[in-house]
Amino acid sequence: MRSLYVVTHPEATHHVEGVVGGWHDSCLTPAGVRAAASIAEALRAQIPTGAEVELFSSDLQRTRQTAEAVASRLQVRPTFDRRLREKSYGEAEGRPQEWLNRRFIPPPAVGERMDHDEGVEGAETKEQWVRRIYAAVEEILTHPCEHQIIVTHGGSLTFVLASWIKMPIESAGYASFRVSSGSITTLREDDFFHNRQIVSLGDTRHFNGAQR
Repeated sequence: MRSLYVVTHPEATHHVEGVVGGWHDSCLTPAGVRAAASIAEALRAQIPTGAEVELFSSDLQRTRQTAEAVASRLQVRPTFDRRLREKSYGEAEGRPQEWLNRRFIPPPAVGERMDHDEGVEGAETKEQWVRRIYAAVEEILTHPCEHQIIVTHGGSLTFVLASWIKMPIESAGYASFRVSSGSITTLREDDFFHNRQIVSLGDTRHFNGAQR
């Protein structure tokens, strides 16, 4: 049995400042730091003491801080992988969200969605974003470890899950799994049929009313 826990980082400064995240290297707010500690405690409660654990994280500051809180509680060494970052929004990163909203060209309902030009200089296409997430997850899953943790971003979580269920990349242009910041999504693969389950999506019960 393999269990994979996908964590989305909690509240970061770009959330409260109303600016575009992406590769903008925002850090956790004080509330986010407290939430990261709650996430670490929740994972400690789910993963048996003494079990082998691997921890992988986006290398941006907000995910790095979250992963370091988890690593400290579980006594594991995190591996930081830039492929697990959020989508790059190019010149929009760090600018007011309203600046991006005025310029953003949404993908068509029918037609080319993966290589669509969103109208923002330097931004990744969805296909570029999806392919790097898929490559990171596929590499992680080659490790024969029973408990693995991925710390990533709200947008990137969709493609972690799409890779997990082996959704073809060309079909991922319509995929969207929405979760709250600081959530834990639990995935399991059994060792008989090797079916891959989404056991829980975006669980935030570990906050018990605290700010997410």
